[in-house]
Amino acid sequence: MIFDQAEFDIRCEWGLGGIQQLAGISDAIVIVDVLSFATCVSIAVTRGAIVFPFRWKDDSVLDFARTRDAVSAGARGKSRYSLSPGSLREIPNGTRLVLPSPNGSALTLSTGKTPTFAGCLRNSKAVARAAARCGPKIGVIPAGERWDDSDALRPAIEDLVGAGAVICHLAGSLSPEARLAVNAFTCFKEDLFAGLGQCSSGKELIAKGFQEDVLLASELDVDPCAPRYSEGAYITAE
Repeated sequence: MIFDQAEFDIRCEWGLGGIQQLAGISDAIVIVDVLSFATCVSIAVTRGAIVFPFRWKDDSVLDFARTRDAVSAGARGKSRYSLSPGSLREIPNGTRLVLPSPNGSALTLSTGKTPTFAGCLRNSKAVARAAARCGPKIGVIPAGERWDDSDALRPAIEDLVGAGAVICHLAGSLSPEARLAVNAFTCFKEDLFAGLGQCSSGKELIAKGFQEDVLLASELDVDPCAPRYSEGAYITAE
């Protein structure tokens, strides 16, 4: 296929289309959603929580949480737990959390039987090592965002940078798309907080009063765990 980058070990492609191209021919998929799904998963799972991804942000999440004996994340800044990484810094060990997200969660639920990890800047080394244990063919998926007026994919620089951070720790031949992600990470590596804070997604969060979330998302390799999707939830990879 023209678009599956199959001649390379390490592949990188955006969003749902990337998963559709890469999941079936990869030993593992890494979903990178830096602001903020994968960062939230990394912080929560590092602290011993179990995270159930859920596609929709509506009342159906409450029923879903009850069937999993879990609590549901709510609106950022208005709930105890949310897609704000700062809200999860003190989450207790063993908490069962449903995390609704139209990007990271929806992509997670689209990878089929391919081993799937949630990657970000905080856990790039741990996730790369865990994914590599599944085999040499790795698909790295920067999630991107959605445009409000059309729901079309908006490529998000923070996810390309995060994808590059993961790819830097992977061995094998890199597709041109993967090399580009590495270059993006290298460009911002010396001051990740400044880079994330000046990109569109970061500016949006800072304008809403969530500068701490951008700061937490920009910390490099501070979480030692690799969240792996297994039986409906993200848990620490063995």
